[in-house]
Amino acid sequence: MTYLLMSLPFLSVGVIVFAIGAVHARRRDAARRYFSSWAAATVTLLALTAVFDNVMMAAGFFDYGTEQISGLRLGLMPMEDFLYPLAGALLLSGVWQLLNGAPRDERTQ
Repeated sequence: MTYLLMSLPFLSVGVIVFAIGAVHARRRDAARRYFSSWAAATVTLLALTAVFDNVMMAAGFFDYGTEQISGLRLGLMPMEDFLYPLAGALLLSGVWQLLNGAPRDERTQ
């Protein structure tokens, strides 16, 4: 089994939860903030993943078998490594939005 196939269920769940969170944010008139905060968190996670995965692979902490990856790499890391932080950012943003409850002005009344 490839890392891409192992990542797809997690990515699918993340996309579904993120979409539900987007609907919730739109109903609360907070869609712009929802998407911009997700984008900022995702860019940060992807940048950190690129840097630290390459550092850890260069140090010899771990490596991937060539049969389980697509062959596309950014430095030493396979491109599939970006799916994990992307799935996490999607899932956590959606869950955060859904657990946030009512808009701020309704909570204070």
